Amino acid sequence: MTMTDSTTRALRPPRAGRSNGQWAVDGTAPLNANEEWKQEEGGLSVRARIEQVYSKEGFGSIPPQDLSGRFRWWGLYTQRRPGIDGGRTAQLDDTELADEYFMLRARIDGGALTLEQLRVLAQISTEFARGTADISDRQNLQYHWIRIEDVPEIWRRLEAVGLQTTEACGDTPRVVMGSPLAGIAADEIVDPTPVVDEIVERFIGDPELANLPRKFKTAVTGHPSLDVVHEINDVSLVGVVHPTLGPGYDLWVGGGLSTAPRLAERLGTFVPEEHAAEVWHGVVRIFRDYGYRRLRAKARLKFLLAEWGPAEFRRVLEEEYLGFALPDGPAPARATTPGDHVGVHLQKDGNHYVGAAPTVGRVSGELLAGLADLMETAGSGRVRFTPHQKLVVLDVAPDRLDALVSGLETLGLSVSPSPFRRNTIACTGIEFCKLAIVETKAAAATAITELEQRLADVTPALDTPISLHVNGCPNSCARVQVADIGLKGQLLTVDGEQVPGFQVHLGGGLASPERDEAGLGRTVRGLKVTADELPDLVERLVRRFLDQREGGESFSAWAHRADEDELR
Repeated sequence: MTMTDSTTRALRPPRAGRSNGQWAVDGTAPLNANEEWKQEEGGLSVRARIEQVYSKEGFGSIPPQDLSGRFRWWGLYTQRRPGIDGGRTAQLDDTELADEYFMLRARIDGGALTLEQLRVLAQISTEFARGTADISDRQNLQYHWIRIEDVPEIWRRLEAVGLQTTEACGDTPRVVMGSPLAGIAADEIVDPTPVVDEIVERFIGDPELANLPRKFKTAVTGHPSLDVVHEINDVSLVGVVHPTLGPGYDLWVGGGLSTAPRLAERLGTFVPEEHAAEVWHGVVRIFRDYGYRRLRAKARLKFLLAEWGPAEFRRVLEEEYLGFALPDGPAPARATTPGDHVGVHLQKDGNHYVGAAPTVGRVSGELLAGLADLMETAGSGRVRFTPHQKLVVLDVAPDRLDALVSGLETLGLSVSPSPFRRNTIACTGIEFCKLAIVETKAAAATAITELEQRLADVTPALDTPISLHVNGCPNSCARVQVADIGLKGQLLTVDGEQVPGFQVHLGGGLASPERDEAGLGRTVRGLKVTADELPDLVERLVRRFLDQREGGESFSAWAHRADEDELR
């Protein structure tokens, strides 16, 4: 059975006559406990209690509904208690899995940071998070080991420099992903900065949008590299040029992965720049009013789009929410360059931007502070995080490039990484995540180091990237279904004992210079690998691909046509 087959089954509409919990159809009476507490008191309200009560009286003063529910509206999740192995993840409830410390997610809309903001993020890591900091594949920064007593002071410092954790998690409009090259690339179609800023300023923290059926993910880009993984977001605005109306956006709706992956679809509309935030507002309100609330497993926008189809979704958007028709528009052209922006590149103003690769997004307060010092010396006041767990330093003058690049390498931020270091991402994994079954960050980092050594002889022949995505559970935070090699964490039985391992997905990918459109990977029956065997599997697959590829064939194309025996 292919991934596409299983997705089709999972996304079938519910039985006729059965309430889906759609506010606009079934009324707002809550159908489950989660919807009940959200209606009783919204998640935004808990901030006052955190500041006035919990931070003063300590972790033990927090009631369960705030701790496991409303705290998410402010970017807070309890982290996994140390020492609980993956075999117990599904056996224990949240209170048994949770430690008395938090993961705190700082939302970084558009991935954009000033030098001052970067220094504050570094200080928070050092002072309050035991030095931890991870760049996520949604351009956020995530801390661990956060104490409830320190949260008000962290908020004060973030907000003093224009950052926030508001709706970084929860059933809300989460971070607005944006092109890391917004406003600086010579080949940019349209600068998405005004759209990102308007959405954040007008709608983040708006109580009218703070009780959605589930999370709502947004991406906006105007760059031809298609650098915001637009196919797997609930709503995306992708820069295009209309033949008569000029630059604007193509609208995509209904993407998402997890256990029921579905790629977003074009609505076929052209969205002028001046209407982009309004159109976004229409889409999120459709989700609020028509999204399925009866079952959380079916509560993402992708399930509604699967039932309606893009034509009906467009009709409802235009007639019920916008009050005007949008013109038809063109689809985005094929991506022209890699969307991670690693390397040294020329800006439109004659300066340069420099993209660098941390190892699977893991950084630290010390590293971020060192990066800030380097940037200041190089005359740069801006850095951007990317959806590929990378970072891009902007505005570097030509005579300061060499010193910056050398300094980045010293920090472990490679500007010329190996193909494996560049194209590997990993989720948080069992180290901190309560949903995880296996370890991810260290396993991925170890695999990268081994593959750099083992495959040094064939690395020059790897003229197309091979992405490796490592995920600690079935929820696909690391996007395993759209990787060349996607690894989904699970426990395997070896010689009668359970050991950490992965189910393998092969041949997935998003739109890129190597492929015209996104596609989900295939699963090969019985193809699983222990964590220790991971480097062996990747080495074997890479060598077979290079031996058997036809012409300039990509790894994904080969993986989809190869016999199953060749993929084991």
